[in-house]
Amino acid sequence: MGIEAVETSSELSATQRAYVTLRQMILTGALPPDEKLKIDGLRATLGIGASPIREALSLLTSDQLVERQDQRGFRTAATSPTNFQEILALRCTLEEMGLRESIANRNEAWEEKLVLSHHKMTRSDREMVDIFEALHKNFHMTLIGNCNSPVLLRFCSQLYDLNIRYRYIAGKSLDYTGRKVGDEHLQILTAAIEGNADVACALLKTHYQKTGAFLSTLI
Repeated sequence: MGIEAVETSSELSATQRAYVTLRQMILTGALPPDEKLKIDGLRATLGIGASPIREALSLLTSDQLVERQDQRGFRTAATSPTNFQEILALRCTLEEMGLRESIANRNEAWEEKLVLSHHKMTRSDREMVDIFEALHKNFHMTLIGNCNSPVLLRFCSQLYDLNIRYRYIAGKSLDYTGRKVGDEHLQILTAAIEGNADVACALLKTHYQKTGAFLSTLI
């Protein structure tokens, strides 16, 4: 491998590290909505060069987590009640389609995978944000992952990520800490395993809609 190849590999690695870190900071609110993203400040925070950071920010615009402003650099995407309601409506519609088909196609392999994903999520430490978020997403994606529709799953994956920001905003509500999220997950799991699509879908939509109730006074 020549010097140029090594440098290219290193640059790609730095870009990927910047992308993953910035994405997590935006999703969890460490970088708040509608905040100007200054390259120099991000360089100091991440310890990564300016070029990989710019590349990462460009990638994040495709994820709808960052907005590029002509001649003014980048900002984190803004949040709003309208945006949340659009994300919520799409999630409820698309994931109901995915969950109904997954249950219709249910088999032992899917059920075992679903139970295992739930077990790993419930055993994880919520304070380990990166790990918990990955396991939480895996559970929700496994619920609909037996639907045999790769395009639907890609849309749902992106909508899930866009919704994470709102979940962290909702978490600032004092009442949110009393929410029995673990019970909600278990009820959805049980209905899915039992093959009760109507109940499972109703529980899933209620699970998502509850976040909106906590957001009403925060955005």
